[in-house]
Amino acid sequence: MTENGHEKAPSRTRRRFPGISSRAYEHPADRSALVALRKLTGFDTVFKALSGLLPERSLRLLYLSDSVRVSDAQFAHLHDMLRDACHILDLEKVPPMYVTQDPKPNAMCVGLDEPIIVVTTSLVELLDEEEMRAVVGHEVGHALSGHAVYRTVLLFLTNLALKVAWIPLGNVAIMAIVTALREWFRKSELSADRAGLLVGQDVQASMRGLMKLAGGHHLHEMNVDAFLAQAEEYEAAGDLRDSVLKILNVLPRSHPFTTVRAAELKRWSESRDYQRIMDGHYTRRSEDGDTSVADSFRESAGHYADTVRASKDPLMKLVGDIAGGAGDLGGKLFERFAGGGGGNRPGTGAGGDGGGASGADGDGDGPGKA
Repeated sequence: MTENGHEKAPSRTRRRFPGISSRAYEHPADRSALVALRKLTGFDTVFKALSGLLPERSLRLLYLSDSVRVSDAQFAHLHDMLRDACHILDLEKVPPMYVTQDPKPNAMCVGLDEPIIVVTTSLVELLDEEEMRAVVGHEVGHALSGHAVYRTVLLFLTNLALKVAWIPLGNVAIMAIVTALREWFRKSELSADRAGLLVGQDVQASMRGLMKLAGGHHLHEMNVDAFLAQAEEYEAAGDLRDSVLKILNVLPRSHPFTTVRAAELKRWSESRDYQRIMDGHYTRRSEDGDTSVADSFRESAGHYADTVRASKDPLMKLVGDIAGGAGDLGGKLFERFAGGGGGNRPGTGAGGDGGGASGADGDGDGPGKA
């Protein structure tokens, strides 16, 4: 596969995944949160209206005029990484990528018709080659999953909410959708982290990148094992009051906390699912049309049941007790969604290779959201 006469083959030996479906790496919580979002009252109406109104052409012109477009002539090493990532995940059309001046380490992929990947100068300066490769793979994973369109809507609605906050009740409906979008987007980041690992195929580089997003350049002062121990302490610490505070802390964010992302990715890298993909046994895009919505819900319910069972968080333990045990909770989740009607929508944000993507954002989350 070539582009402008240049091979899109990886710059070092790594496995490639021809025809891979995003369902192969998507986090179960990503799928269930997206279905919940689509079932939210008023979302379809807002989404259809905004799809025709959002100034995508203006967005593209903005980056074209005030950022540096990655190519063989500009940021050539990033262009090579982008081609590599698209080659490995078998994304036929390479999205345009821009580098924009910003002191916050950040990356995102937006767009309604076609994705645009944007990385900040601070992120480029912060990460080494293999760490950056994981970030580029993360963004290409968003593209393959078709995430960008929802991300673009989230950016627009977040700005709109600020403008109509003074109108009585005018902000309530918008913030309900923004909150649901953020909940889905936090889960979609876990899927994209997995895509980044499939592209980079270096779990230590992925861990280092996440540590740098949390702690900056001082890698010699940090330790992966100690960083992962923070995630375990965060999950287990405190009482029910702390559990509530955790929820309140994460609600305004579009990304999970960095230690949580690192722990989730580490667990997946050690799982049978990851090894099967690396061995060439994965879901193909050609099979997406045969996807069972009920199966997707069942998988999501099973994931939540396992999460409750394994969680050390006091609130999660209480939920498990109230539900009559983690296994029962999984069954109830499945019955609620699969048996409660409205199951005619696909349970994934995946699909072909067309959708846009979204990686890190700048919704007030602070630095380091790649």
